[in-house]
Amino acid sequence: MEYRSDLMKSGPARAPHRSLLKADGLTDEEIARPLVAVINSANEIIPGHVGMDRVADAVKAGVRMAGGTPLEISTIGVCDGIAMGHQGMRYSLASREVIADSVEIAVSAHAFDAVVLIPNCDKIIPGMLIAAARLDLPTVVVSAGPMLAGRWENRHVDLDTVFTAVGAHAKGEVSDESLLELENNACPTCGSCAGMFTANSMNCLTEAIGMGLPGNGTVPAVYSERIRLAKRAGMQVMTMLERGITARQIMTPAAIANAMTLDMAFGGSSNTVLHLTAIAAEAGAPITLDDWQAVSERTPNLVRVSPAGAIHIEDLYFAGGIPAIMAELAKGGLIDTAARTVTGQTVGENLAAVQGADGTVIRPLDDPYAPFGGLRVMKGDLAPAGAVVKQSAVAPEMRHHSGPARVFESEEAASEAILGGRIEAGDVIVIRYEGPKGGPGMREMLSPTASVKGMGLATSVALITDGRFSGATSGASIGHVSPEAAAGGPIALVREGDTISIDIDTGSLTLEVPGSELEARRAAWKAPEPKVARGYLARYARFVTGAERGAVLE
Repeated sequence: MEYRSDLMKSGPARAPHRSLLKADGLTDEEIARPLVAVINSANEIIPGHVGMDRVADAVKAGVRMAGGTPLEISTIGVCDGIAMGHQGMRYSLASREVIADSVEIAVSAHAFDAVVLIPNCDKIIPGMLIAAARLDLPTVVVSAGPMLAGRWENRHVDLDTVFTAVGAHAKGEVSDESLLELENNACPTCGSCAGMFTANSMNCLTEAIGMGLPGNGTVPAVYSERIRLAKRAGMQVMTMLERGITARQIMTPAAIANAMTLDMAFGGSSNTVLHLTAIAAEAGAPITLDDWQAVSERTPNLVRVSPAGAIHIEDLYFAGGIPAIMAELAKGGLIDTAARTVTGQTVGENLAAVQGADGTVIRPLDDPYAPFGGLRVMKGDLAPAGAVVKQSAVAPEMRHHSGPARVFESEEAASEAILGGRIEAGDVIVIRYEGPKGGPGMREMLSPTASVKGMGLATSVALITDGRFSGATSGASIGHVSPEAAAGGPIALVREGDTISIDIDTGSLTLEVPGSELEARRAAWKAPEPKVARGYLARYARFVTGAERGAVLE
């Protein structure tokens, strides 16, 4: 069998290349085998990556057992939790493109035959999946796994609990000592944060797309099963190489639709709309916000993991994980069971022995939390191109809300007002110039949303932004407003005190200002100077598209 790497290593003319490979310590036998890139995003700052080297070692063991030669390559990563609430968050979404480009460069430049991708945490997973679609090689994704929940005041907690407690602390409801105790116990193990936040949402969607083995999204990071899963991933990529199965054969329109359906069923992070839209575009299976809403309307919400509920990823793991949700959805014809997966089998074959809903963690189709999906696309004169809300985490009394706009030009200004007690029940907080171009980088805003919750305003105050919200966000938090303020979208024209009406049931987002007044404001509006004039973010701002297109680069 001829391999792609033969272009780089075979024949007399490639003696210099083989000499360099031998400088790596490779033998002739290892060089002759298929070369597998093991892309390990491990670093020492991201909790989800602690222990990732063990996963990489297990992947390499699996590759060797199946007759390949694994070679490990690194890429960057950002911890959204650590970057949250300051200028570091500008780099989070923007890092997705660097990760995709770096994987493409490393794999293409060295003519690898196959790839195993090892991500954890928010932008690394979609960045790697974008690269997989671009490269179209035999590829398996195996994450480093989710964190276990912590324990505080006799209940299970996670990172979102800490962010929320900051607001309660500012209100005097949580003491210094209690906040410190929570800080010490909320994140007890390595792994991606324990709720259905962006990282875990994307790792679970990787299973639905078919690019990860069953268990990829839910086997806890600290379980030995995670190491066995990594070994199987290394072996499986060799099987895919032998059978000629490549990423684009798996990342089809049917696979993308399956992932969207799963997303609605488990109420994933609103960030998944950005990422899956970008992945689908790279895979040649483009989707729009209208497609997202269509899936939401036909998919019942069966699971509510933190922040939408009290359970965590480990509870979903014990209830059967992603295969159980997909099996339940398949009973209603909501999953395309003919879609191919990295197992070499179809989705239907993978689910053949899976029971489906347990009735507690995963509700059955005939008893869902809601008859519609966990995410909702919003549109209206405030967001003509669309916006997104995690409706499964919105209190019933906030599905309809109308109130005065409290306008802020940055996340910091809004957070200061919230913690300073300057936001009142009924207000609609508007945070603008935080979109992909205006941010730049479309910062994720867990701090203000958690502070609203901690201040006891979650059932009386809404937040609207052209930026985005964390997967840990709950409440009437509407993000991705498009067009963004920096592009002259209507959100740039909102003034303090304007009435904004929100109707999540109908998906409408209305600025109650006469058209003539808006036109006058538009005529007077001037585009602001870029916030960042040098470096990567300045380049990113010039080329990034709107959130409705997944914030991809042109």
